[in-house]
Amino acid sequence: MLGEDDDLARSLPCRTHDPELFFAETPHDVEAAKALCLDCPVREQCLAGALDRNEPWGVWGGQLFLQGKVIPRKRPRGRPRKTEVAA
Repeated sequence: MLGEDDDLARSLPCRTHDPELFFAETPHDVEAAKALCLDCPVREQCLAGALDRNEPWGVWGGQLFLQGKVIPRKRPRGRPRKTEVAA
């Protein structure tokens, strides 16, 4: 995807931040990873590559993949609340 441009590769958010963030378990961390992708110069190529490879999970090109499909957000672990929590 990046070819010979080593300087560009080293400056990408997925290279300058903890790679584990892009495979995080918590919704907060997943959203942080997606936000890092927003200004990435290879975001579209990254997303296209992930779709072509059928990536099983993780944040690729600013989108969250789960079981090879793009999903809008990661749900927290555990059962959902029965009632809304007051803010």
